[in-house]
Amino acid sequence: MTNPTSTPAGTLAGRREWTALTVLMLPLLLVSMDVSVLYFAIPSISADLEPSGTQQLWIFDIYAFVLAGLLMTMGSLGDRVGHRRLLVIGAAAFGAASLVAAYANSAETLIAARAVLGIGGATLMPSTMALLRTMFTDPGQRAKAIGIWSGVMTAGIALGSVMSGVLVEHFWWGSVFLVNLPAMALLLLLGPMLLPESRNPSPGRFDWLSVPLSMAAVLPVVYGLKEIPSEGWNVLYVVSITVGLLFAALFVHRQRTTASPMIDPALFRGRGFAPSVALNLVSAFGIMGSAYFTTQYLQSVLGKSALESALWALLPSVPIGAAAPIATALVQKGVNRAHVVTAGFAISACGFALLAFAGTDSMWLVLTSCGVLAVGGVTVMSQIMDLAMGTAPAERAGTASSLMETGAEFGGALGMAILGSIGTAVYRHEMPDAAPDVARETLGGALAVADQVPGLATVAREAFTNGMQGAAIAGAVLLAGAAVLAAVTLRRVELREPQEAPEPETVLA
Repeated sequence: MTNPTSTPAGTLAGRREWTALTVLMLPLLLVSMDVSVLYFAIPSISADLEPSGTQQLWIFDIYAFVLAGLLMTMGSLGDRVGHRRLLVIGAAAFGAASLVAAYANSAETLIAARAVLGIGGATLMPSTMALLRTMFTDPGQRAKAIGIWSGVMTAGIALGSVMSGVLVEHFWWGSVFLVNLPAMALLLLLGPMLLPESRNPSPGRFDWLSVPLSMAAVLPVVYGLKEIPSEGWNVLYVVSITVGLLFAALFVHRQRTTASPMIDPALFRGRGFAPSVALNLVSAFGIMGSAYFTTQYLQSVLGKSALESALWALLPSVPIGAAAPIATALVQKGVNRAHVVTAGFAISACGFALLAFAGTDSMWLVLTSCGVLAVGGVTVMSQIMDLAMGTAPAERAGTASSLMETGAEFGGALGMAILGSIGTAVYRHEMPDAAPDVARETLGGALAVADQVPGLATVAREAFTNGMQGAAIAGAVLLAGAAVLAAVTLRRVELREPQEAPEPETVLA
């Protein structure tokens, strides 16, 4: 039997392709949800499995670390062995690991299962985008499909924490993993029937040395950036980032000198690809940097429960569904893409500007600013992703997608580190010298000892809000600068004509 074939370049995709897109969105939604799905489950897991403090941190973080570290490897591997094949393998691994995690009877087992989930997630994310690139060769349809992809990925992160809270409230903590099984089973059943197989017909030898080099470049940097907001600029984290950057330099050197690189440097010579990676990173910087404050604001400043906070945080996600389609429609009606991306950054900058006016009782202003930020961010991400995937040759779609997603991981971690550090610096400056040391470190620490010091909670909440305002001003300035950068770098960028991109290979089952 012959596998479904890719749509010929420039022709319109039909019902089969749009149905296949729906199937592709299942793993994407679950992979993005798993980033935040343990948000409410951790207390129950701690009571049941009794992990040490270090084990608890690994239970929460190892998924994101493994995912970030393997994205480039899996994107390149998919270009070689076939993205549909890798997607099916990844779905099977993701489902099996979910089952093990749901019934884990020790912290070590859960950590191992979460690591395998990260491996599966790293195979799924670039494969979904690469297959989307294969199925939708018409630029207009591809733009719409990528808009859907961007919205689903962004919404999944918000939905993960809410779903976690609801499930843990009515079932046991393992249920947050079991919800993955039906979707993965559906993908395994329908994927081979609906999805085309695509791969590079002449991929060259796989460069195994680049695998550890890429992980050594990504993981230390992501680890350091994730720890800095809560722990400060500790020497350990600075060294970790420095080591990662050194390995990044070695990785880049390897890609430029080896005969068969994991990441072909020719990708960056395509007009628009390098700016797309950089601008996507900045957009993720803004979205994740703001999330660092708003989640704490809802819980610690306004005093809402974790589940209440997550439910309220869903409101800013509502306008996301319209952002990408509107942006795509504007581009298809002749509006220059550079103008749309510039407007997206400007909208996000306005979101940060609104956040700078928030007080200690400004829930609706904070939620509005989050919504404005999200709309601008999704506008940018959908158009930048479409630009990058249209510029990249179809046979390197997995590699291109993995680079974009790795850049977004870096951007998110960088946003939390830099804006979090600004907010923490202002918070500590605003706290009185007479406050207990634990209260001067974080708002959570201040609230923990607030009963011992009259008025401490009020002072700490005001100091945190002032820190959030300072970080918001910095974010607004950065994204306003990104708007100017987008206007300059994308002004003359044009998408490669669809027929110029070689068609991926279609193989026999």
